[in-house]
Amino acid sequence: MFASPGQTLLAHGVAACLPQGDAANLAGRAALFLRQASQAGHAGLLIGAIPFLPDAAPHLFVPEHFELAGSVRSLMTAGITQQGAQKPAQQILPLAAESQPCPQTYQQNVREALAQIASGTMQKVVLSRSLRVQAELELPVLLRGLASRNPRGYTYAIPLPETGDEGRRSLVGASPELLLARRGSQVLSNPLAGSIPRSADAAEDARRADGLLQSAKDLHEHALVVDAVAAALRPFCRDLQVPHTPSLVSTPTMWHLSSEIRGELIDLSTTSLALALALHPTPAVCGYPTAAARDFIQRAEGFDRGFFTGLVGWCNALGDGEWAVTIRCAEVGESSATLYAGAGIVAGSDPALELAETAAKLRTMLNAMGVDAQSLDSATLAPQPERLS
Repeated sequence: MFASPGQTLLAHGVAACLPQGDAANLAGRAALFLRQASQAGHAGLLIGAIPFLPDAAPHLFVPEHFELAGSVRSLMTAGITQQGAQKPAQQILPLAAESQPCPQTYQQNVREALAQIASGTMQKVVLSRSLRVQAELELPVLLRGLASRNPRGYTYAIPLPETGDEGRRSLVGASPELLLARRGSQVLSNPLAGSIPRSADAAEDARRADGLLQSAKDLHEHALVVDAVAAALRPFCRDLQVPHTPSLVSTPTMWHLSSEIRGELIDLSTTSLALALALHPTPAVCGYPTAAARDFIQRAEGFDRGFFTGLVGWCNALGDGEWAVTIRCAEVGESSATLYAGAGIVAGSDPALELAETAAKLRTMLNAMGVDAQSLDSATLAPQPERLS
């Protein structure tokens, strides 16, 4: 399943998986594979996920068949899936939960990143952590919970290859961020960078939103991302339209700075996947400069991001498609799930506030799962401050 604000793609079965090969030519291999699959009578659509690291194996496949439906909001009325969709989420007490790195180490990572930024090695780095929760979860209920919380986002569920003794796994999430969409000659990218957790108090929530729009630190972080996305798209597009200032978008847990970048594709043979890969990874999920940020991430985080902060979406035989940034997500198995969240670190970042931001983002998935976040003590998740500067 890949649901965008206007339509929902429901794919069924796996007819053929893209063979592993040269990572540098992934877009070309995917286009050839899709043409061959179409000629063999399979669906003219490629769907799946691409990891954060460029040399990690993607998981892209042609489904046995697929259908396009209406918006996820309309599907929720009828039930996203036939089994279990109407069942309400119940509060689940997790059997166990473990954060990697722990909150204290995460804050130390932020301090080390700030030292690197002060030395001029990099201007931004996105530091993440994972949260492994042992609990029995129902995928249809989780999907419905995610879609109902943010129908304007990109809700997805992609079956992943089985590895070792983990059994069946799915990549599930509700990303607020569109990396790249192509329809005919029209290209759209909607980077998000600069965030603050929301508050249940309306006055405080409004103060946070206004503060984000005025924050020099967050505006600088956002500009780094927008400039990088625009620079990557310019060789492919004419009449590229880049907003001078960002706007606000919200999810149930976060405020984000947002910019919609639009252009007209010069060469229609350039597929949506090729464009998305030209952008990946943006400074919104890695940092700037890319090489220095990625090196710091691999040394500091202490876990393999896998598909987190990669791409998830689809591309058809015409080259059209949609690719979201794989955030607000989890790898969900039969008896456990691993959740991920990150925060952008720039000059002026505060380690405690960045930790609180990752905790707020983790709550997106915990709330949809029905997992009682209050049962996870501050040593595992992080305290949620009532007031943020």
